[in-house]
Amino acid sequence: MTRTESTQAPARATLTLATLILVAAVANLNLSVANVALPDIGRAFDASQTQLNLIAVAYSLGLAASVLYLGALGDRYGRKQMLVLGMALSLPASAIAGFAGNFEILFLARVLGGVSAGLAFPTTLAIITALWSGPPRTKAIALWSALGGAISSLGPIVSGALLEQFHWGSVFLVTLPLAGLALVSAILWVPAHVNETTDPVDNLGGIISVVFIAALILAINFAPVDGSGALAVGLGLIALAAGAAFFLQQRRAAHPLFDLHVAARPTFWVAAVGGVIVFGALMGAMFIGQQFLQNVLGYSTLAAGSAIIPAAVAMVVVAPRSAKLIESHGSRFTLLLGYLFVVLGLVVALVWWDENATYWWVALAYAFVGIGVGFAGTPASRSLTGSVPVSRAGMASGTSDLQRDLGGAIMQSILGAVLTAGYAKSLSATIASSPDAGQINAETQAALTKSYSSAEVLAERYPQYAEQIIAAARSAFLDGDDRAYLAAILVVCAGALVVFFFFPRRDEEKRLLAEYATESAQ
Repeated sequence: MTRTESTQAPARATLTLATLILVAAVANLNLSVANVALPDIGRAFDASQTQLNLIAVAYSLGLAASVLYLGALGDRYGRKQMLVLGMALSLPASAIAGFAGNFEILFLARVLGGVSAGLAFPTTLAIITALWSGPPRTKAIALWSALGGAISSLGPIVSGALLEQFHWGSVFLVTLPLAGLALVSAILWVPAHVNETTDPVDNLGGIISVVFIAALILAINFAPVDGSGALAVGLGLIALAAGAAFFLQQRRAAHPLFDLHVAARPTFWVAAVGGVIVFGALMGAMFIGQQFLQNVLGYSTLAAGSAIIPAAVAMVVVAPRSAKLIESHGSRFTLLLGYLFVVLGLVVALVWWDENATYWWVALAYAFVGIGVGFAGTPASRSLTGSVPVSRAGMASGTSDLQRDLGGAIMQSILGAVLTAGYAKSLSATIASSPDAGQINAETQAALTKSYSSAEVLAERYPQYAEQIIAAARSAFLDGDDRAYLAAILVVCAGALVVFFFFPRRDEEKRLLAEYATESAQ
């Protein structure tokens, strides 16, 4: 059952859409600002590579773990209220992160920031779905997707510029004025109630979903860490048990959080899987790439952040055209075209990103990935929203957000784990083959293999060996970097196969979406 105040676009549709994009901008900026600062954070806290991975993934973890549950709460209790609460909570979360005195506080503040985005971000697409329909909805989603992705890519540029002059904490404070403006705009311009449901929320399913996603992401991050095998296995078992419990709960619940009947629709589940992989590839490329540019090529923070510009420009240019391509060729074709460009970008990074790489190879890789995300982002989100009733828009928007955030969290975790393991293995082999291996004690070796940042700290402590230490660390990072990009290519290719074989072709897609729309109107 739904509670309807208006099913038409609001009188101030432009202001409403601008507000929703601004809210998405706050979430997207907070998602990406940490990557450029990772080397500085690593030096400040003498952090291990795993700790850096966790700081990078913490925001995605909080957002991905909460977004489905909070999206459902918004469907029931009011999307505008969730939007306002999320923007209000993002203010202290960003401030705490900016002034964190240790790794633990920074990690928890980033998770809290992710939860604040979980309150607000699902609402943006849910309201677009409720207020617009047909081709105008596709265009609105394309604009929302393009600007959201572009702002996420521009985050590193802002961070890089700040780090040239200020402490690393400044990158977490930059969104405070935007969040304040978004909060006021949401209060003024967003309609209070649009096609929300009066059905009760599956709170048990929501809690289980939070445990499932959080345990899964943490298990991946701890898997390569020496001495953390038991913890990783334990978290993995918790994730497995919670995943099974969530599935059973959704089958038996009278009003499930995640309607398995809807989720089984090919336009829904294939789009969800496709989005997880393509958005994850973008976040993974930015995560590894920022460390590569600073650690290996020696870019300044501003130069490293600015290297993302080709991806941002490509997304803004391509995304509106993807909406037209969907209408003419269908979502399946557009998704696969996006995958092709993402793979091309990752191949360029794997083959040509080395210590002698020029900026043109960097720009080409990011441009290809940006074009891929620009093509694939709109059909992935559109197929999700078109597959569900408007009253369950929170489920669709929550899943759409989950594409980005779970995809980003999983891909960053996987690539970070591969990078961590590759770096440690390569540097350990270099130490073992060194004629001076007998003079390197266990404590020094542990510091060297901990992370590139830790090796830099050690090089400053022993300047007479600094050149050898940095050279070995750079070589080891490149080994881990190559393995990470190869893993990303394999994951993206697997996703392309899923889309190719299981997503409906254009005519069948149109028939199914029309059938779902009729079902929703009844």
